[in-house]
Amino acid sequence: MHTNTPPEQVPAPPAVALIGAGAVGLVVAAAFARAGWEVWVCGARNPFGRLYVQEAGQGVEYPVRHARSPAELGPCTVAVVAVKAHQTGDVAEWIAAFNRPDARILAVQNGLEHRERIAAYAPVAVALPAIAYFNAERSAPGCSVLRRIGQADLCLPAEAPVQDVAAALQAGGLRVVLAADMLSMVWTKLLTNSAANPLTALCGRRTGVMREPACAANARQIMAEVVQVGQAEGAALTAQHVEDALAWLQSVPPESTTSMLQDRQAGRPLEYDAITGAIVRAADRHGLDVPLNRFVLGLLSAIKPMQPS
Repeated sequence: MHTNTPPEQVPAPPAVALIGAGAVGLVVAAAFARAGWEVWVCGARNPFGRLYVQEAGQGVEYPVRHARSPAELGPCTVAVVAVKAHQTGDVAEWIAAFNRPDARILAVQNGLEHRERIAAYAPVAVALPAIAYFNAERSAPGCSVLRRIGQADLCLPAEAPVQDVAAALQAGGLRVVLAADMLSMVWTKLLTNSAANPLTALCGRRTGVMREPACAANARQIMAEVVQVGQAEGAALTAQHVEDALAWLQSVPPESTTSMLQDRQAGRPLEYDAITGAIVRAADRHGLDVPLNRFVLGLLSAIKPMQPS
C-alpha cells in the first residue's frame, strides 16, 4: 500500500523593500540580496532588470522585483528608506505601507531627526536610524560604485529589533557595528557631513579638496561649532572628534564625491536642511552661536534647483 506524502514546503526567503534606489540604497539592498533576501524596489521611475554594485573594478549583480504601488509589494517586514531627508514626504505612501508593529524601517539618511521623519508617516513601525560610512556613486539606474572607508560600513542602534537585520547585512558583506549610544554616533557622523557635504557642493570639487589647507581650516571651524551643539544635545563629543573627523575626511579617496555635490551638479534640490539646518535649529534651542554654520546655511539655501526646460 502506497501513500502519497505532500512535498515539503520551502519557506519563502525574507524580503526587504528599498524606498529610494540611489547610490547608498543600492549598496544596502545588494547586501540583503547577497544574504538571500528578496529585494523589492518601490516605485522606481526607471525600472532596472538587476541590481549591480561595483567595487574595486569588480561588479556583482542581483535580481530585484519592482512594485509600482504599495499594494503590489510582497510580504516585506523590513524597509530601507534611502531617499534624501528632504524627499521623505515624496515617498510617504511607501513608508505608511509599513505602519505596523512588526515592521522595521531603516532610515539610511544624512543629518538628524531620523525617527521623527519616519514617525510622521509610520508611527507604529520600529524606526531605526542607520549611519552609512561608505562612499557610493550611482552610475546608472540600478548601478552603484562602492568605495569603503575606515573600519565600518554601517552603524545601527543596538536594539533587539535590529539583530536579524544586522546579521543579514553582515552576511551580505557590509561591516556593521551596533551602537548603544546612537545619539553620539549620529552626531559624530554629522561632523563629517556638516563639513564635507556643504563645502564640496559650494566649491564644486570632489572630496580631495578637503586636503587643501584653506578648506581644511573651514571644515575644522564648522565642526568645532557642531561639537558645541552636539554636547548641548547630549552627545559625547570632544574637540578630539573634530581632529579625528578631519583626518577621516582627508583619508577618503580624492576622487570620491558627496551626495550634496552630486545633487548640485545635477541641478537637484540640496539636502541642507537635515544637516546644516538641523544644526542651526539645535543651536537656537540652546542659545549657541554658530556663525559659520549659519553663513553656510544661507549660501546653500540661496542655491536654486535647475528648472526643467
